[in-house]
Amino acid sequence: MPLVSPLHRDPLIDGRQSERAMMVRRGVQRLMVARRVSLLPEVVLASGRRADLVCLGEKGEITIVEIKTSIEDFRVDRKWPDYRRFSDRLYFATHPGVPLEIFPEDCGLILSDGYGAELMREAPEHRMPPATRKALTLRFARVAADRLVQAEWAANPFGSDETGPFGLFEDAGDDYEPPA
Repeated sequence: MPLVSPLHRDPLIDGRQSERAMMVRRGVQRLMVARRVSLLPEVVLASGRRADLVCLGEKGEITIVEIKTSIEDFRVDRKWPDYRRFSDRLYFATHPGVPLEIFPEDCGLILSDGYGAELMREAPEHRMPPATRKALTLRFARVAADRLVQAEWAANPFGSDETGPFGLFEDAGDDYEPPA
């Protein structure tokens, strides 16, 4: 799944997320950045499930944030309990138009308005096994690196005048000398 698409108004949208989900995500992202937490949206886990936000804290703790934009969105989703296996803490994030009482008490809760977010309820900790933590931390690093390359190529898909997208002198021939 490409993270960056030059065809959308916002190149970080892959078409699966509603405008409201993106609004909630922006507020949560701002909250996490303020808390010095790194995060990646739309990460596929080892189970094949795709987490809305995977967050990595300064001490290596992993948090998953599941975004819900309506009562119906919450009711039809049966995959979120699986996220506990891949996180130390599990949160739901929503916006002010969704009643907060629908969310389980044993999960954290974040309320977002798109400009920021507030932690309404802390998530209980349930530490992952070390092997799962290592695998997910490596997955986080690889996804982040791959997306950085995709973003770079989307910003400059053909490289400079002298180079292609891989930074090589691709079509120059053997006698080509780069400009000084």
